[in-house]
Amino acid sequence: NIIPIVMAGVIGIYGLIVAVIIGESIPTPSKGRDNAYSIYTGFAHLCAGLCAGASGLAAGGCIGIVGDYGVRAVGYRASQ
Repeated sequence: NIIPIVMAGVIGIYGLIVAVIIGESIPTPSKGRDNAYSIYTGFAHLCAGLCAGASGLAAGGCIGIVGDYGVRAVGYRASQ
């Protein structure tokens, strides 16, 4: 079965999308080295990345467990 592999790839794409959105919202520093990136925004981006990563990790573990049981069930049914 290839379905768990495809689902895991989709979860990875979600993480990449979040990373691109966060990366594009970080302003470049000015010539006078004035910081336009506040601590609040930095922690908001950190939390967004951690939430996306932790949910991807949990979903990947669930996909692995369900995929394992699915492959075993198909193998068990084929052996009868």
